Amino acid sequence: MFKKQNEFQILKSLERDSRPTQRQLSNDLGVSLGKVNYCLKSLIDKGFIKVNNFRNNKNKIQYSYLLTPKGIEEKTKLTFDFIRIKTQEYDTLKQEIEILKQEAKDVDRDLS
Repeated sequence: MFKKQNEFQILKSLERDSRPTQRQLSNDLGVSLGKVNYCLKSLIDKGFIKVNNFRNNKNKIQYSYLLTPKGIEEKTKLTFDFIRIKTQEYDTLKQEIEILKQEAKDVDRDLS
């Protein structure tokens, strides 16, 4: 589950900016640099992103991560999964809140 969520977050980030460093992705997503590296390799192996390297103005090699058509399709699927999961979580929380409200009313009534 968490791997899919990390992949979704990385694909979403790369769609917005194709040239972040792995350290930037790590900081932005709140995950370790190793996890970002692992997920990027997995996404590359699956054919979801393509990597290009280039030299930036500091004469260092930097990478550009581009979503492939397959990657865009996967991001769309993961988006729907994410929405479904979050909707289920919302519905569960809403039910729990209603139960807690009723329990609080019952306690208040018993104390009165």
